[in-house]
Amino acid sequence: SSGVSVNPDCLDVFQELKLKKTSKYIIFILNKEKTEIIVEKKSTSKDYDDFIADLPENECRWGVYDLEFEKEEGGRRNKIVFYQWSPDTAKIKDKMVTASSRDALRRSLVGIAIEIQGTDYSEVAFET
Repeated sequence: SSGVSVNPDCLDVFQELKLKKTSKYIIFILNKEKTEIIVEKKSTSKDYDDFIADLPENECRWGVYDLEFEKEEGGRRNKIVFYQWSPDTAKIKDKMVTASSRDALRRSLVGIAIEIQGTDYSEVAFET
C-alpha cells in the first residue's frame, strides 16, 4: 500500500455510474502531490473509443467503464469493468505508485465485475 487516499468524490461518482447510470465511464488520476486519488473525468459517451482516447499514451490512470454487451443466448447485460492503465512508456515511479495505490481505489469501488490491466492499447481494445 502506498498510503494514498481515495477522495470521497470518487465513490460518489462511481455510485452515480453504478446506480443512476448518469455516466458511462470515469477516469481516475493521482493529484499533483501524489497523495490522493481524484476523478479526472466522467463521461456519458457510449463510444468505447472515446474511453480509450482518454487513457494517455505516456501516463498512468485507472478507469471504470459500464460495459454493455449481448449474451450469446440473447439479452443485453451490463458489467462494470475496472481498468488499471500503466503504459510501458510511463515513468517508472508513476507505474510503481499507480500499482501500489490500486488496491485503495479498487477496494472502495463495490460492484466491479471484471478487472483489466493494460500496458498498451491492444490490451484494452474492445475486442479483447
